[in-house]
Amino acid sequence: MTLPTLVTRKPMVRTGLRAAGRQRKCAVCREAFTGNPMQTVCGVLCAIKRGQAVTAKQKTAARKVERAADRVKRESLKTRSEWMKEAQTAFNAFIRMRDQVAGHACISSGRPLDWSGNAVDAGHYRSVGSAPHLRFHEDNVHAQSKHDNQYKGGNAVDYRFGLIARIGLARVEALEADQAPRRYTVDDLKALKAEYVGKLKKLKEAACP
Repeated sequence: MTLPTLVTRKPMVRTGLRAAGRQRKCAVCREAFTGNPMQTVCGVLCAIKRGQAVTAKQKTAARKVERAADRVKRESLKTRSEWMKEAQTAFNAFIRMRDQVAGHACISSGRPLDWSGNAVDAGHYRSVGSAPHLRFHEDNVHAQSKHDNQYKGGNAVDYRFGLIARIGLARVEALEADQAPRRYTVDDLKALKAEYVGKLKKLKEAACP
């Protein structure tokens, strides 16, 4: 008696052709296509477009790196006087915004200030020329009309009256007695600029939430 022959089935193996037949979306035009499993675009035109996009991104990234390097180089070439000017500009902008937010009038005349244009200065009680060590002292600098600051020599007498009313006699006399020399290094000036740029930003954010 002959035994029946057992028939074994071979396991099915997925071929590359079947895998290649799966549809996917083109990374560029988003149209469905079939192709090689490693293929991400549907054809030559989309491949060219993708290559151009990659090149554009690489160029943009390279320009950003170049601009950053140029900025670092320019800053390394700045003189102390240039850093002083930038720090003073940042400080003065903060003083004007501080007093605008507080609703202060001109420190010397007491008249309302015109904030709509360029009519307001950050006026020093003790001038930068006579007291350079107080140029960044917040008690010493207040919003002042250009007329009083530039055409009335700072209007020091009325400025003192306004200052006493605003910060008190003790602090005014402390300013007048302050003769301590201060020598600002380039690093000091960089730090001052960063500090007052940050303070100005916070004031603006608080004023316009």
